[in-house]
Amino acid sequence: MANASAKRIANQNETTVKQLRLGMFAPMLLSLVLRFLFRRASFPPSKGIIALYVLTYFPAFFLSNYLIKIGTTRRDPNTGALISYGEDLHQTGVTEWCFDILYITWACQVGSGAFGDWFWWLYLVIPLYAVFKLWTSVISPMVLGRGSPADAPPAGEDAAAQGSSKRQEKLRKRQERGDPRVKMQTRK
Repeated sequence: MANASAKRIANQNETTVKQLRLGMFAPMLLSLVLRFLFRRASFPPSKGIIALYVLTYFPAFFLSNYLIKIGTTRRDPNTGALISYGEDLHQTGVTEWCFDILYITWACQVGSGAFGDWFWWLYLVIPLYAVFKLWTSVISPMVLGRGSPADAPPAGEDAAAQGSSKRQEKLRKRQERGDPRVKMQTRK
């Protein structure tokens, strides 16, 4: 059964790698077709827009190649047996962020061809999200401390009962009755 999971991940990765390879060229071509069909006045894009396409294409190209490299499955050339399924491309974290950047880049390319060059403002979502993550995970805990007053438990005896689990509550009651199975431990 453990091999079934590897085969499932390998199949998902192969499908995703095909989509990534297609996704590197399809949005650019679709953008040019949409620009030609709906916005003929701006069909030869200005030099600034071409520079924006090139500037955003390079990070997308490198991220796509990175994802293809880590997600490519290796099979035995003679038997076709699975040797390595690569990294799981559907995991959270950095891999997920790479896909987010790719999707936003592709959306900006297609959207600018269909709706106008103002659609490139959507690309600002990437640095804004990076600042948000930096603030919430690094800067805020350093500046404001680890916990806020809202996280502090309320004072009093009920606070001990509210903040404890059922098991802790059961052990506390046994200890109050003097049950020999429960030893009182003191903290130093």
